Amino acid sequence: MGNARERKTVRLKTPVTDADLAGLELGDVVYLDGLIYTAREGVYRRMLENGETPPAPFAEIGNVNFHCSPAAAQQEDGSLKVSAVTATASFRFSRWMKDWFAASGAKLIVGKGGMSEEDYKALFVPAGAVYLTTVGYGTGALLGRGINQVRAAHWLDELGIAQAMWVLEVEKFGPLLVESDLQGNSLFERNNREINAGIEKLYEGLKKPSLQRYGETDDREQELI
Repeated sequence: MGNARERKTVRLKTPVTDADLAGLELGDVVYLDGLIYTAREGVYRRMLENGETPPAPFAEIGNVNFHCSPAAAQQEDGSLKVSAVTATASFRFSRWMKDWFAASGAKLIVGKGGMSEEDYKALFVPAGAVYLTTVGYGTGALLGRGINQVRAAHWLDELGIAQAMWVLEVEKFGPLLVESDLQGNSLFERNNREINAGIEKLYEGLKKPSLQRYGETDDREQELI
């Protein structure tokens, strides 16, 4: 690709600072050390729609919000252990993000697949926040290796394992990719634009198929989905 560059690897300590985020570029590989917390629709509804207070001050919880479903188990000594975490699709939570940034002071949102560039510019940029995406599928156990311990599991009885707010102490947690930057640009949408710009050339010079199935065409304007 025309503007391809060598990715750099960055290791950030939480809570992340504005200077940390300013140094991130689309496609950078990020690892996290420190505290992160999980919060998704169950937590958002309790706090933003039902008006409940945070279970602990965000100064103690941190400013990195992970959209995920942890695999958790209780140990013999009664402590909780998260051995794997599977990221969940973040686009479903965009309607809460404006109020969540205001309430929590979150600066990093981690999840799967990202949001739209429109959401980044409207919601993330005013909050000075950045989105990190997990890399591919099946990385839950890999991410789990970066979790040292569970600091707290808030609203576990009320919301269940997937929806509770887990506060996790992590070390070299990743790899994660920078999907949005402080200007609201999206790695995925940028790459999609570059790829789509060259798709027409793939159709050039193709012969008509001798046998056609219903809906098969070499004219993209006529394709059926």
